[in-house]
Amino acid sequence: MNLEDINLERGFFQFTLPYRWEYWLGWAAGLILILVGVFVNPIAGLFGLLVVALCSPGSLEADLHKIRQSAPKPEDLEKEALEKGYSIDSWWMGRTSYTPTTDPSDWILAAPGPTTWNENQYIPHGDGSPLPEHPSNVGTPSPATISTYGIMMLLFVICSCLATYLAVEDAVVQSDLLFLPYAILAVGLIWIVAGYFQYKMQRQMADTPTSLVRSVAVGNPELVGQVRPSKSGVLRVVVDGHPNRVIPNCIHYHWSYQVKIRETTRDSEGKTQTREYWRTIREDGGGVPFILNDGTGGILVHPTSFKRIDMGQYLKRWESNHADSLKKELGMEFAARLFTGGNVVKHRWTVHALRVGNPVYLLGTTRSRSQEELTNEGLDGTLQNTLLEVVGEDAPGVKATLQRGTELANMGRMRSSFEVMIIPLCLTVGGLILTLMYL
Repeated sequence: MNLEDINLERGFFQFTLPYRWEYWLGWAAGLILILVGVFVNPIAGLFGLLVVALCSPGSLEADLHKIRQSAPKPEDLEKEALEKGYSIDSWWMGRTSYTPTTDPSDWILAAPGPTTWNENQYIPHGDGSPLPEHPSNVGTPSPATISTYGIMMLLFVICSCLATYLAVEDAVVQSDLLFLPYAILAVGLIWIVAGYFQYKMQRQMADTPTSLVRSVAVGNPELVGQVRPSKSGVLRVVVDGHPNRVIPNCIHYHWSYQVKIRETTRDSEGKTQTREYWRTIREDGGGVPFILNDGTGGILVHPTSFKRIDMGQYLKRWESNHADSLKKELGMEFAARLFTGGNVVKHRWTVHALRVGNPVYLLGTTRSRSQEELTNEGLDGTLQNTLLEVVGEDAPGVKATLQRGTELANMGRMRSSFEVMIIPLCLTVGGLILTLMYL
């Protein structure tokens, strides 16, 4: 499948199916719950509708994934490239690692590999034309007004309001369930607020024209390109100080160390209840300046100046039944018992990173660089793009953001304004009507 074979304007309706095995499992479980809801318990059907909706991709996402899988790959960035998939590092110690096999933020079309890059990352790549996945070549996609997600969510909203009404009406003591309309209203309000900010970000991405690096000016441009190393170099991230947890060639990263705590409590009737939850113990992050090259040239970007950074799904995750050392194991167990009354049953290290060669989308502020900076980098200032740098400063009506993935990849995962705004509004209105009915 090629990009020319699909329509980026999805129109009114698009039936979507999962393209990842874990979402297929969720889809199957959701359909089973819907059947259980029809014939046995309606509440199970509600959960089924919600599960199927959440496991349904955006209207463009599955097709873009197929193109990504069939596109020729550029050269590996380094000999120690991360292996994809699940691996058992130690069966006896319960140590495993996992690198996601599918990455919705990765390149969809083939990107130039490091062996084709210029030594000077500021000059144009090849003939100076934009990269294949640049918006000037592929355009801006538009999701379908309603997809599988929208249908299932709309049914979930309608059935939730109807179930709440019937439950309150059928209650022996009606006041016992009067909290349900308020709960529906609260969920609707939270959902619509979250949807509003998502909608604003989508409209900003869709409506802002993408600039070419070679002609970018001082202001608030939208840029799409490839991460290239700057004179500041790259980071070799050692996650939580362990030599076996190393991620090379990073320009921005964040890792966290979490433990799963199991607590067992006993109520007044002598019944025991066990719950498990993850608690973050340590985390760290940082970054170095990098060069965004869109094929027409490169421009310096300061990632640590951005307050809104989305590095996509995690790059790698390690899990273990034990801490890195006996000393840490005993200390963590003592702290868990002292502060939570539970036991530590699992350890997890997760890293998110933006690496050299990755696609990147940003909306930021360009400003002039000092002559001293240009001299230190050995630049003579003949190229306009070397005179500027990008920082994450907001402007009136512009929220600076830095995201892993091109505009095509990011917009391809998004849902329509109807699914983002109108469906939450329906739940809010339904909750408001139910609340007014039982005041």
